Parts: sequence; C-alpha cells; structure tokens
Amino acid sequence: MGRHPAAFASSGRRLLLVRVAWIVIVVLALGLFAVSITALYAQRSAPPEPLRAGLVQLGLPIGLYAAYWSAVMVVFAVACIAVAAVIAWRKPDDGMALLVSLFLVLLGVANAPNMQALMEVYPALGFPAQCLLFLTYACLLLFLCLFPNGLFVPRWTRPFALVWLVSIPVTLLLTGDSLGDPGGVWLALIILGGLPIGAVAQIYRYARVSDPLQRQQTKWVVFGISVAIVGQVVFPLLVDFFPSLTRPGSTALLYDLADFTGITLCYLFIPLTIGIAVLRYRLWDIDVLINRALVYGALTASVVGLYVLLVGGLGALLQARGNLPISLVATGLVAVLFAPMRDRLQRGVNRLMYGERDDPYGVLSRLGERLEATLEPESVLPAVAETVAQALKLPYAAITLKEDGEGREGFVVAAAYGSPVSAPIRLPLVYQHETVGQLVLAPRVGEESFSATDRRLLDDLARQAGIAAHAVLLTADLQRARERLVTAREEERRRLRRDLHDGLGPQLSSQALTIDAIRALMRRDPGSAESLLLDMKQQARDAVADIRRLVYALRPPALDDLGLVGALRETAAQYGQNGIDVSVDRRSCRPCRPRWRLPLTASPRRR
Repeated sequence: MGRHPAAFASSGRRLLLVRVAWIVIVVLALGLFAVSITALYAQRSAPPEPLRAGLVQLGLPIGLYAAYWSAVMVVFAVACIAVAAVIAWRKPDDGMALLVSLFLVLLGVANAPNMQALMEVYPALGFPAQCLLFLTYACLLLFLCLFPNGLFVPRWTRPFALVWLVSIPVTLLLTGDSLGDPGGVWLALIILGGLPIGAVAQIYRYARVSDPLQRQQTKWVVFGISVAIVGQVVFPLLVDFFPSLTRPGSTALLYDLADFTGITLCYLFIPLTIGIAVLRYRLWDIDVLINRALVYGALTASVVGLYVLLVGGLGALLQARGNLPISLVATGLVAVLFAPMRDRLQRGVNRLMYGERDDPYGVLSRLGERLEATLEPESVLPAVAETVAQALKLPYAAITLKEDGEGREGFVVAAAYGSPVSAPIRLPLVYQHETVGQLVLAPRVGEESFSATDRRLLDDLARQAGIAAHAVLLTADLQRARERLVTAREEERRRLRRDLHDGLGPQLSSQALTIDAIRALMRRDPGSAESLLLDMKQQARDAVADIRRLVYALRPPALDDLGLVGALRETAAQYGQNGIDVSVDRRSCRPCRPRWRLPLTASPRRR
C-alpha cells in the first residue's frame, strides 16, 4: 500500500487513539472468539440425526466430530490473526494497514459458524456478537472502498459508505433481525447491496487511478475473494447435482465435513492474498496463479457439467436412472475428453492473459499481412508497433531509429503504441550485423521482464522489424537525397541567373556604351578612341572567359573525357603546378583574376 498525504493515515495523538481503539477491539474480539469456540463445540456435540447416524455407522465418537469443527475454526482464526499481526507489526504507522489488520482479525474470529453458535448457546452475549459482526461488515466495506492507498475513489463512495453503515443498525432496530440470522431479508439486501458498490469502486480504481504496483495488489485481493466466492457457491451446489450426498448415514457426514472444510480452505485465501498484497511480496506471481486457477476452475466446471449432461442424456435416452454402465460410459468419455479440454482451455487462458505468444506463426503471418497491406512508408513502423503490442497484450510498444548527427548519435522514436512507461525494455533491431534501431517494450502490468516464450517470439518479431526499419531508413535517405538534388538544382539555377545578370550582362551593356563613346571620339580624339577600343577588346575577352567558365561550371569537360577520378587528379595537379596568381594590377589597384578558378567560383565584377 502506498502512503498518501490525504490517505487514511494518522499521526501523533490521533494515531495513538487509533492504536488504542484497535487494541481494545482486538482484545474483545479474541475474548468473544474463545467463548464462541466452546459454544461451537457444544452445538456440534448435538448434530442432526442424519449426521449422528453417519457417526454411528463409521464408529466415530460425537466428541471427535465437534472437536474437528472447533479445530478447523481455530486454525482459520490463527491464520487470519497471524497475517494481521505481521501487517500491524510491519506497518504500525499506516492507518490503512491497521484497518486491514483489524478486518483480518474480525474475519477470523467473527465468522458465521462461531457467532451463530455463540448466540444460540449464550443468548446473553448476543449484543456483543451483533456488534462484532457489524464491525466485520463495516471493515469489509471500508476495505473495498479504500484499498490500497486509503483514499475514497471515486469520491461518491464516502457518503455512500456512511449511509450504508448507518442503515445497518437502523434496520436492526426497526426489524428486530439479527446479523447472524440468514432469514433477515431487509438486512441481507442492505449487506449484499453494499458489496457490489465496493466492487465497482475497486474496478474504477483499477482502470482509472491505480499504478502498476497497486493494480497487482488489487489482483491479489480479487483472486483471494474470488476463490472464497467460488468455494461458497460450488460446494452447496453439489447437492443439486448429486442429491445422494445428503442421504442419511456416512454419505451425509462425509459431505458435511467436506463442505465445511472446503469452504473454510477457500476463505483462507482471503487473509493470505491480502497479506501478500499489503506486504508487496513477489506480486508478479499472481498472474501464474490466476492462469492456473482459471484453467483448472473452468476445467472442473466443464468436466462436472459434461458428466451430468452425459449421465442425464444417456439415462433419458435409455430410460434408465442410476445405471452403473451409464456412469461408466460417461466416466470414460470424460476421461477421453479431459486432455483435449485442458489443452484448449490452457490456450484460451494464455491468449486472454498473454496474447498470442504461443502462436508465433500466426503473429508473424499477421505482421506480414499488415506490412503487405501498408503502402505508405510512414505507416510501416506504426503497424509493427501496434501488432507487437496487441499480439502480446503489452501496455506500450515503440520503435526507435538510429540517428547520426553532427557530433551526436542516438535513437529517435519513429512509432509508438500505448502509454509510455518509465523503464521500458529495449531490444536491438539488427540488419546485416548493423544496429538500425531499437524495439522498446513495456512488460505486462506486474511483470518485471519477459518470459522465455515471450523472448522467442520477440526475437522473431525483432528480425522482421529490423528489416522494416532498414527499409524505412533507406526510404528516408532516398527522400533526403531527392530533396538535396532538387535543392542543388535550384541553387545552381539561381547561381547561373546571378552570374548572367550581375556579371556577363553588365559587361555586354558596358561594351555598347563604349562603342557609342568611341564613335564620338573617332574624329576629335583618335588616341582616346584607340585606348577605348583596347579596353573594349579586353572586356570582350573577359566576357568570353566568363561564358567559358559558366559552360565549364555546368559540366566540366574533364568528367566526360577522364571520368570523376581523372578529373579530380587533373584538378589536384593544376593546384600543385600553377597555384593561384594573386598579383596586383597597379592600374586598377586590385587583385587580378586568377588564371585558374574552381568551377563554382564566380568572377569578380568590373567597375
């Protein structure tokens, strides 16, 4: 149980009062229990006539029968008290733990056989017995409303619990019924009406509020209570299917002892599972117990039902009842069908709890179908994550892809399914001995890791996911290459436009102006005209050089003549032999153009 600032916990003087009240109630309950055991022995010393006949038939003394009943109740009470003592000792400052321990003590000492015998043999102790039963029901309801963290969840359960607790004593005063009397209709309706509300509160808490650890605690408690309910229902129903069990004599006696012992053992699961849940010891084992309980519980019910149907059907068909051959035939058919039924039930329960881990071929086939149906690359990895999570019933599954950046290397989430968890398990996705990503998985609620069966299926799925992740990475690289190609093409177009507009265009425009100036100076100043003609000649050479440079920049001829490697070698040789001329033109006082330029280098502008 987790502690909470607003939880059912106390401190200081209030905690001291709670402890004192707890001790007083426990002491009084133990005192009444001691008296109730003597009353139970006295009551069972006068068994009904069918049971007495059975004792005589088997040669057993009546005192042994009464002692057996008393011993079983003492053992049950000692087990409940022992678990309650451990909880109170381990968590003495937790108010919820004190409530749970008090409930277990009352469950052990204030059970129906004891209290009924106490009120029957000692009528003067009827009122204390009524109070003890009322406290037991009150603790049960509070336990259902508050477990495991001591909060009323949802909030409307608080006023409901108050009304329910007040309605029981009011009903007792108005009707005069007794809590130990099963014939009180109104009282039974009130009590039975409160238990479903507590169950609804636990379901709501499990689905909306509880964390994984609290859900495992709830599973343990629900498992114990379910076993008790099944025992309480199944053993009395045996009489309906096998009326001969109540036949006076040894049969009725043995059924009475088996019914009493079986129900008590089933109720013993309640303190044991509550103790495990509160003390949080090996909470993950509950799934195995639930699995086996579901399988063999369903198998038992199926076998009994099949046997009854076969016996009844064959008896009606052959118009015979109680015929030994019919029973033998029914037993043989049940024996033949037992193993196939168990295997089928085991597969069904495993599929319910663990998904499709026992059918790896089916999972891989379904994953292949999903990948074949998925046409868009961005939908491939989400389909893989969803298939893995649904196949194994995992709360979270994700796929991360390897990302190499400038000075950093890591994994980014590419697809996810479910709600993220704090500490997931990561499995590498490998393609041709290279890690391309990770399969990030959260174990089922209450499990710390995956079983060997889960691992085998996950290894197969990881190989398929690795291929899919590699394909997605290749698609992403191809998309980025296309984008870079388009970007480079656009940049090259802009560069050509810029060189033509800002370089070659002004040169040609200046030549037209120079020609006009030469025409004006030819008659007046032939020397100046000649000098302008020489400048225009140089400008024409520069324009031709720029045109050649632009053409060379589009695709160097060396690539066609020598190939890429040869073109690179020739360029390196030019660097080593010629270098770049950075001499200064004294007339213009600026660096001359280099004799050799890189293909993508723009020529300087002329003034």
